[in-house]
Amino acid sequence: MGLSLYTWLLRLALPLVLIRLVWRGFRNSNYWRRWPERFGFVTSTDNTEIIWIHAVSVGEVRAAEPLVKSLLHHYPNHHIHVTTMTPTGSIQVQQSFSQRVSHCYVPYDYPASVRRFMRRIKPKILITMETELWPNMFSICQQSSVPVLVANARMSEKSMLRYQRYPVLAKQTLDTITMVAAQTRSDADRMEMLGLDRDRIRVTGSIKFDIDVGEDVLKAGRDLRKQWGESRKVWIAASTHEDEEQRLLPVFRKLKAQFPDLFFVVVPRHPERFDRVWKLCKQSGLKVARRSTNEDITNNTDILLGDTMGELMKFFVASDVAFIGGSLVPLGGHNPLEALAVATPVVFGPSMYNFEDIKDRTLSCNAGKQITDETELYQQIRLYLSDPAEINRSGKNGCAM
Repeated sequence: MGLSLYTWLLRLALPLVLIRLVWRGFRNSNYWRRWPERFGFVTSTDNTEIIWIHAVSVGEVRAAEPLVKSLLHHYPNHHIHVTTMTPTGSIQVQQSFSQRVSHCYVPYDYPASVRRFMRRIKPKILITMETELWPNMFSICQQSSVPVLVANARMSEKSMLRYQRYPVLAKQTLDTITMVAAQTRSDADRMEMLGLDRDRIRVTGSIKFDIDVGEDVLKAGRDLRKQWGESRKVWIAASTHEDEEQRLLPVFRKLKAQFPDLFFVVVPRHPERFDRVWKLCKQSGLKVARRSTNEDITNNTDILLGDTMGELMKFFVASDVAFIGGSLVPLGGHNPLEALAVATPVVFGPSMYNFEDIKDRTLSCNAGKQITDETELYQQIRLYLSDPAEINRSGKNGCAM
């Protein structure tokens, strides 16, 4: 399948694209807003020095923070325009950068939508984060003499195999890329196997290691710990997905039988799941509070639902040990570095293919553990909670890494 066939199939799929957008709106009403942006109808700008950065959602926006801040410092006469795919990504842009950048949703990969966007924004360069490869977007950038850089690029074995099913389209897309800054040598090798020229690849490491934990975040986390009870043990499950919470709650019950003061913080990855996870926790018979309502946390509160945006780092500071979600289900896991950066040891499940290098480094320096199922999760969390010295050692190892 080449670019022409891809575009033709994409056009045929337009009704399904719209239906999916409507359906997602029932779970998160923000999907019903700003539809024109998704087809390139954005506010025109007179600024001729635009740096366009695309980060699909929350994780990629967070990863882009050090890059954006560096660009703002080194190119003060340029304006940075950030696009995301999801409403949560949009919220994260506002929280991370406030008014220092502009934002809109990325246009769907239809040629007319992308060209309309390009005419109105007039970017000098496109920097897309991690795994975002858009055939028409990249092709139109090339036609418009707009360089395309893939920053913090990663290519898992699973993604490479998927692209290899469509070798012509993959090669056409990669040929439009000006430069790739790959996280690891393995990522670079996989991109080269797909057809990207070696001289257009640089292995730069992951900018996710460039985490700047401000004193305000540390203080806020310490204040939270005081509110929750400094003598209580705290376990956080961060960025959880469907089918994970119902597997974690029995583990928490079992742990609580051994550690009666244990406090469990659950932070679902997607806001549209907040209410469902709230109901699930309530149905378990445990006493649950919602962060969004600022409920008082008492010694009788068992679980806090972290149903807010932008507070995960504070939650990590306030916790003894963290479980990284998306890893008990086959979704490839999430970034554990934010927890490690504040000296909180991590435990993750068998599915961490999106962060293989970080996972390996975490395990090799003894900053965290990998488990295969709920039984091993219970055993590992119990070991950490039983040994504050090990929590301290693993936390220091994580910071050093």
